[in-house]
Amino acid sequence: MQQFRVLPTLPSLLVSPGIPLIHRDISWLQFNERVLDEAREHSGNPLLERLKFLAITASNLDEFFMIRFAALSKSLRNATKLKSADMIHGKRLRQIHDSLLENVAKFGVKQIEVLDALHAELADAGIDLVRNSANTPETMRLGKSVFESQILSKLSPPETFELPKLGLLENLKTAAIFPEGLWFRISRTLPLLYPARDESGRLYFFFLDDLLLNFLGPTFGLPNTPALIRLTRNADFTADIGDADPSSIPDVVKSGLGKREKGVPVRLQYSGEVMTDFLEHVSTSLRLSPGQILPAPNTLCLQGLWALYNHQAPELLSERQGMRYTNLSVELPPEFETATRMFATLRDHDFLLHHPYDTFETYIEWIRKSAQDPDVEMIEMTIYRMDRTSPLIEVLKSAAKHKKVKVIIELRARFDEFNNLRLADELRKEGVEVAFGFGKLKLHAKITLVSRKENGIMRLYTHLSTGNYNATTARAYTDMAVLTSHPEIGADARHFFDAAFQGRVPNRFKRLVSAPTRMHQRLLNHIHAETEAARRGEKTRIVAKVNALVDDVVVQALYEASAAGVQVDLIVRGACSLVPGVGGLSDNIRVISVVDRFLEHSRIYYFESEGAMYLSSADWMPRNFFSRLEIAFPILDQRIFSFIRDIVIPTYLSDTSKARELTPQGTWRRLATRKGKPTVRSQKVFENLAQGRYKGTPLLHV
Repeated sequence: MQQFRVLPTLPSLLVSPGIPLIHRDISWLQFNERVLDEAREHSGNPLLERLKFLAITASNLDEFFMIRFAALSKSLRNATKLKSADMIHGKRLRQIHDSLLENVAKFGVKQIEVLDALHAELADAGIDLVRNSANTPETMRLGKSVFESQILSKLSPPETFELPKLGLLENLKTAAIFPEGLWFRISRTLPLLYPARDESGRLYFFFLDDLLLNFLGPTFGLPNTPALIRLTRNADFTADIGDADPSSIPDVVKSGLGKREKGVPVRLQYSGEVMTDFLEHVSTSLRLSPGQILPAPNTLCLQGLWALYNHQAPELLSERQGMRYTNLSVELPPEFETATRMFATLRDHDFLLHHPYDTFETYIEWIRKSAQDPDVEMIEMTIYRMDRTSPLIEVLKSAAKHKKVKVIIELRARFDEFNNLRLADELRKEGVEVAFGFGKLKLHAKITLVSRKENGIMRLYTHLSTGNYNATTARAYTDMAVLTSHPEIGADARHFFDAAFQGRVPNRFKRLVSAPTRMHQRLLNHIHAETEAARRGEKTRIVAKVNALVDDVVVQALYEASAAGVQVDLIVRGACSLVPGVGGLSDNIRVISVVDRFLEHSRIYYFESEGAMYLSSADWMPRNFFSRLEIAFPILDQRIFSFIRDIVIPTYLSDTSKARELTPQGTWRRLATRKGKPTVRSQKVFENLAQGRYKGTPLLHV
C-alpha cells in the first residue's frame, strides 16, 4: 500500500508509520468512546438509556480484552522470536499494545465521570445507586440486609490464599482477598446489582462488590477490608471440527469451552484496599505488565447496570417519568395474516423487513404458517445465535411432527456455544434434522428456505437476512431481510442447503455471492468497475454500510477508486482502518458512524454505475471474507432497490443527531445541523416511516 503524507495526530493510530491504515483495535476503542458519549447528558437520551450505554461500554471492554487484546498479546509474544529484520514490526506491536492500555486507563476515568453524573441524576429522580454502603446508617442497614438475605448463603467457604492460587481464578471471576491469608472466590451466578426499598418506599440499588467490601469481613470475623480483584483471560478458542465425526462434533466443542475459563490472563481489575506491593506480586504471578492491572471504574460491576435498566419498578417503567424510550408500536403486516395471502404476496413481489421498525414477528409468523400449511413439505434454516426462549424453537419442533425440518447450527458462535449445544440436542429429540458447521469455517450466513408444492410444482420461498434469527436482538439491532419467491434465489438456496448438509462449502450460485469462495473478489471487481467507469467520465458511486472495515486490500481498492473520482460513502459502526479526506489519497471518501438507541447491524453494498446492490451477513473484514461461510444477496425487486437507494442511504448520510464523522486526522467529530435545516435522526426517520406503513415510499404497504 502506498505511502502518504502523515497528518499530525495520525502516527499513533496507524498500523505502521506512513501506511494509511488505522489500527483496527485503536479504531475499536474509538467506537467504545462513541458508545460512552451516548451515556453523557448532552446525548439527549433518557436517563436509563444513558445508564444502559455505560453498561455496554463495560461489556464491550470485557470482550475486547478476551478477544482482540488477547490476540494482539499473542502476536507480540510471537514477535519477540522474530529475526532482527522483523524487529520494526515487533516494536510497532509493542507501541500499539502500550497505547491501547494507556487509552483503556484513560477511558476508565471517563467512565467514572459519567457514573458520577448519572448517580446524581438518579438521586434527583428518587433512585439511589449506592456507591458505598457505609455512607449512611440507612444504606448500611439496607445493604447488610441484602447481603445476609441474598448473598451470604451463596458464598463458598473461605480458603487459604497463596499467590499461586490465582491461577485457579476463572475468566471474569471476582475474588475477595484478605490480609489474613484467606480468600473467597465469588460465584458468577450472583447478580451484580441488588434492589431494595426503605420504609418510605425509596428505591436503592447496591453493587455486589460494594456489599462484599463492607460486609464480608465483619460477617466472617475478619477485621480488615478485602482487596477485590477480577481477572480477564484469553477467551478465544478454536474447535476444529473438520475431521470430526458428525456425531462427535458437540463433544469436540464442549471440550474446547474449558479453555476459555483457563486462558492466558490478559487483564486484572481491582478495587478496595489494595497495596502496591500486593499488585506487584500479582503482576509477577500472572505474568501481567503493570499496564494490564487496572483500577475498577469505581465498581467492578458496571455491567450490572443492565439490571437497573430492566427493573420493573413502576417509577422506572412510567412513561410519565421519561426515563426510558417507549417501546416501538409495531404490528404484523396484513399481508401475513393468512397463509394464502402471505404466499400470494411473495409470488407477486419481494418483501423487505427493516427491523426493529418492522416486527420480527413477521418472520416468525411466516415460519409458523409455513409449518401449519399442508402444502409446505420442508423448512430449512441456519442458526448462529438464537434466543433461549425463542418462539421459533416450539414452531420448529411442532413442524417436525408432520413435515421435514432441517437446521444447520453453528455451535461455535462465540459465547453462545452452550446455548447452541442445548438447542441442537432439544431439536434433535423432537425429530428435527440437525447438522453443524464446516471444519474451520464458521457458518455465519442467515438464510431460510421453505419448499411448497403448488399445482404439482415445487415453489421455493427464501428468507435472507443481515441479522440473526433472534427475537430478542431483533428488537435491539437494526437489520434488513428480504422474503422472496424469485426462482433463481430459490435455486441458489436449494443448492446452499443441499451442499451444506453434505458437508460441502456451497459455491457457483446464480445470484447469491458467498464467502469464502467469491465474495472478496466480487466486491473488488465491483470497486474496480466503478473506478474504471469514473475514468471514463461516467457517473459513479460506492456506498457501504458495515459494522467494520478493516480489510487492507478492500481499503486500497477504495483509495484507488477515490483517486479516480468515485464518490465513496461509508457508514461504519465500529472499527474502520480507512483514513478519509486525505489529499491525493481519499479526497472523495466520507466515513460516518451512527450510534443510537438501536445497534446498527445491517450491511448494505451499493455500486451505482453497475446498478448493483447487496444486503449481507458479512462485514468487510478478513475473517468474514476467508474464515466464515457468508452470503451477500442482491436486491432484485425494484421497489426495494429504490427504497434503499433513495431513502435509506440518504437518511443515514444526512443524520446530524447521532452520526459522527471520521476526520483526516483519524479522530471522530459530531456533525452540526446547518442553519435553517432540521436536525435529522436516521433511526427516528425509519421508525416514522414504518409507523406510516411506508406512505410516500416505493414500499407503500397496501
